[in-house]
Amino acid sequence: MLVKTYGAAVQGIDAIVVTIEVSVHQGVGFSLVGLPDTAVKESFQRVQTALAQCGMKWPHRAVVVNMSPADVRKEGAAYDLPIALGILAASEQISGEDMARYMIMGEMSLDGSVLPIRGALPMAIKARELGFKGLILPKANVTEAAVVNNLEVYGVENLREVTGFFDGSCVLHPTVINTREEFGRAQAGFDCDFSDVKGQENVKRAFEVACAGGHNILLVGAPGAGKSMMAKRLPSILPPLTLQEALETTKIHSVAGKLKRGSMLMTTRPFRAPHHTISPVALVGGGANPMPGEISLAHNGVLFLDEFPEFSRQVLEVMRQPLEDGHITIARARYSIDYPAGFMLVASMNPCPCGYYNHPTKACTCAPGAVAKYLGRISGPLMDRIDLQVEIMPVPFEELADSAPGEPSAAIRERVVKARAIQTRRYRNVAGVHCNAQMTSRLMERYCTLDDECMRVLEAAMKRFDMSARAYDRIRKVARTIADLDYAGSEPPMPSDDAVNAPILVRHMAEAISYRNLDRSTWGSAIDRPLPLH
Repeated sequence: MLVKTYGAAVQGIDAIVVTIEVSVHQGVGFSLVGLPDTAVKESFQRVQTALAQCGMKWPHRAVVVNMSPADVRKEGAAYDLPIALGILAASEQISGEDMARYMIMGEMSLDGSVLPIRGALPMAIKARELGFKGLILPKANVTEAAVVNNLEVYGVENLREVTGFFDGSCVLHPTVINTREEFGRAQAGFDCDFSDVKGQENVKRAFEVACAGGHNILLVGAPGAGKSMMAKRLPSILPPLTLQEALETTKIHSVAGKLKRGSMLMTTRPFRAPHHTISPVALVGGGANPMPGEISLAHNGVLFLDEFPEFSRQVLEVMRQPLEDGHITIARARYSIDYPAGFMLVASMNPCPCGYYNHPTKACTCAPGAVAKYLGRISGPLMDRIDLQVEIMPVPFEELADSAPGEPSAAIRERVVKARAIQTRRYRNVAGVHCNAQMTSRLMERYCTLDDECMRVLEAAMKRFDMSARAYDRIRKVARTIADLDYAGSEPPMPSDDAVNAPILVRHMAEAISYRNLDRSTWGSAIDRPLPLH
């Protein structure tokens, strides 16, 4: 007898349907075909033992299992449950009449219990898209998949529940979640807040500008100045995730197996902080069994690279394309996969090998030229993609001892959200552009026009500090964001259309120029080097 069940395979962050055909006929033996990997091939032992433990019989006949499409590699143990059900239906131990109406996935242990799988959310999306009535999967994954509406999602704990469901002896109730209501309720607070930060008002302002425009930012300062501490608070001032962003982010973490058991949707922007010993594959994704890398796990959030120059040159260079395009293409001999990678890069570094260049009280012990050489570990094209470069000085004792709390993250976030609202309106008809950092040259010519006074200020700064040409566009984009923050917080607030086309003023330009310290040709050279302390 021939029976078909349906599962799914994950490619990138999307799923494709896999048809599992099971034939039980005269003869002996077990054959599994359709490009299965080792974990799928080992399902024979797991399924055979689980059937025996659940009081069911392995058919003492020839069993052939075909997994279609045959040119797509099937990976992992999540096909155990549909294979087991296909064998039981083909050997007429259970009814297979309604089985084709459901997508079924789940790994089985030897006692028949169903274990969690990865990629439940993209599987649920594909099941609804293809018109399946429902999805049967492990109970641990049910809330993750149930956010997909117009699809019956059933969570099961063991094989007996599933066989009883198809035989009518066990009633399963679909899990129903009001996605928008639950998402709104799940918006949580943050463990870290900018009110804990003493002093550093200029750095807080730089973070506010970076978040308002989606700009990448580099922090340069001595050890203990607070670079990592402030970077960890950055998600608390970013705009809240939209429902669409939350679904996309959750899909990536679902495929990577990073979701907590029983979780529904990710409600806060991800913050990823890989160690500087990370490999290129771990950062961008791929591998023998393709998985999203850190830059994809940071999609719609923050990728924080502490000790920036200590990352290998190869690791840093592979970020150039995703920083520009917002996605990463992993091309190998056997596959080609696209992963989203629309993240905000936040990097921090010491100013020199000893860490005390430009320190107000400690002398730098590095040899002449060592500072420029240290900065040279970061290539020009990569530095070109960082909009704000901020020097951080240690906080004086008087400010550390001040018991008064700083401005809370909620107040900063409110201003950021207002500025982002202006940009959303500005780029509402432009595909793929949502914030100022993503502006193309054509959009810059339209929205970053400068009057004569602003042009004189910019020209003077570039000549005085001998800034590179790449700083020109970056300064204009940042100035546009500073202007948006200014007009969003004006009293009375400017009408929407006026704010979209509001001019960039000299004060906006001057502040944007102040965030390009490392573009000075003298930075780190003997000319710019402070005198040693005695």
